[in-house]
Amino acid sequence: MKTKITGVILYPLFSEYELTVALSILKQGNHPIKTIGITSEPIIGESDLTCISDTTIYDVDINTLDSLLFPGCMDISTLYDNEDLIDFIKRCSLHNKDLVIAAISSSPYLLAKAGLLEDRKYTIGMYEEHRKETGFFNEQNYCNDLVVQDGNILTARGRGFIEFGEKFGQLLKLNFDSNWYHG
Repeated sequence: MKTKITGVILYPLFSEYELTVALSILKQGNHPIKTIGITSEPIIGESDLTCISDTTIYDVDINTLDSLLFPGCMDISTLYDNEDLIDFIKRCSLHNKDLVIAAISSSPYLLAKAGLLEDRKYTIGMYEEHRKETGFFNEQNYCNDLVVQDGNILTARGRGFIEFGEKFGQLLKLNFDSNWYHG
C-alpha cells in the first residue's frame, strides 16, 4: 500500500506563516507532503519567499492524497477567477470523501466556492460583508471561533495558525509534541 501524502497548495501571495505549525507537525509525525502549485512557475508568497512546487494541480496524482492544506492569501481576490483550482478541489473531494481538507485565513473562500461549505460549520478571516458579496457562503453556518472542524473539513482564522496546525495533526492521527508551540 502506498503512503498517503498531504498536498500543500501554493498560489501567489500565499501566507507562509500560516503553514508553519502544520508543516512542523507533519514533519514530527513523519507524514509526507507534496507542494502543489497552481502553476509550474516559481510562486512567491506574501513575505517574498519564492517556492517551486513539486507538482501542479494539473499533474498531481490525487490517488496519493489523504489531505489538502490551504494557506491563506494576502489578496484572495486574485484567485476569484481561477476555475482550474476550484475544479481541482471539487475533483479531489469527489474522489475521496474522507479527504481531510484544511483551510486557514481567507482560503476557506476556495472551499465555499467549490461548494464544500454549504452544509458545514466554518470560520474564515473575511468580514461578513465580503462573504456576502461573493455569494458562496451559507451565513447560518459561520462560526466566530478561531478554529472550526466539521467532519473532515477544518477551517481557521489566520491568527489561529497554532491551533489550526495542531488540529490538522490530530485529524491525521499523527504523533507530535504540541509543547513545541506553546510557551
